[in-house]
Order: sequence, then C-alpha cells, then structure tokens
Amino acid sequence: MITAIIIISAYILGSIPSGLIIGKVFYKTDIREHGSGNLGGTNTFRTLGIKAGLIVTIMDIIKGTVATQIPNLFDFSEIYMLLAGVIAVVGHMYPIFANFRGGKAVATSGGVILGYAPLLFIVALTVFFLCLYLTKYVSLSSMLTALIALIYSLFTGDIPLIIVMGALSTFVFYRHRANIMRIRNKTEPKIKWL
Repeated sequence: MITAIIIISAYILGSIPSGLIIGKVFYKTDIREHGSGNLGGTNTFRTLGIKAGLIVTIMDIIKGTVATQIPNLFDFSEIYMLLAGVIAVVGHMYPIFANFRGGKAVATSGGVILGYAPLLFIVALTVFFLCLYLTKYVSLSSMLTALIALIYSLFTGDIPLIIVMGALSTFVFYRHRANIMRIRNKTEPKIKWL
C-alpha cells in the first residue's frame, strides 16, 4: 500500500508541467505551440527567455529531488529513493496534467541524481556546461552528460544507481531522437548566450 502511495505521489509530482504553468500564468503563452513544442527548460529558454527558462529548469530539477525524498517519509530503503525518482522522470516525460506530452527527462533526471548522489550531480552539471561551452548544442550536451553520468556510476559499485543511471540515460537518448537527426543534418539550433 505504501509502495503504491510512493509511486503515485512520485508520478503526480513529476507530472507537474512547470513549463506550461510558467508560460500560461506569467506569459500567457502555451510553449507547446512554439519552438520544439516541448515542455522542458530548453524550449522555455527559447520561447520565453532566460528568466523563465531558469525557473522552469529549477522547478523540473526540484521535482526529481523531492521525489527521491518521498520514501524517506516512510523510512524506506535507498532503493526506493531511486525508484521514486525514475517514476517522477516518467511523469515528467508523460505528464497526466498535459496530455502526456512532457519534457525530455534531462532536468528531472538531474534532480534525481541531486537527491541520491549529490557529488555525481556536481560532476554532471560541470560536464553539461563544459560540453555546452564547446558545442553550443543543449541536446548534445544533455546526451553526453547522461553518458558520462552513467560511466561515473559504474565506478561507484552502487548497483541500484548503475541500473537507474542506465534507465535515465536511455530516457534521455530516446527523447532526443529528433535532435540526433538534426545534429547529423546540421540543422539543430545552437545557443548564442555562451
């Protein structure tokens, strides 16, 4: 029963459409009708600007972090922290509150890592901005960061973390299928602010 509560709570938390809320409440804009049509931070940056993009990204990270802490309310093991985190990421990608059209799993996955392995989060954040500085592609930086985070987890010896990082990395790559094609075709937009 408690396990079901954790799973449902994590999914509902992950389903909160940060980009949609910020866009509609403060900008009278449905970001699904602009840019990539995605509800994540990147499309918010492109559609609504840096301030809105930062707020949405932080909100999406917080969803993942808070989800990992739900099992602690019931004194459950650390494995449940990761389970709740993965469920929140699924909610972020396929939110019940936004017709199952959500983000690309990056920020919320980062939040899961922050909640479970803060040092790995710092490494991932550093890698992301380094890749972003070098390539100017948010999508490529996200995928490279997911890959490095997975490789990092292999050296921790933490089997549940390795499995979850494998799942989260798979989510990130799967959700960036169109971006991969655009990168190959040299039509993927680059950022201009870094």
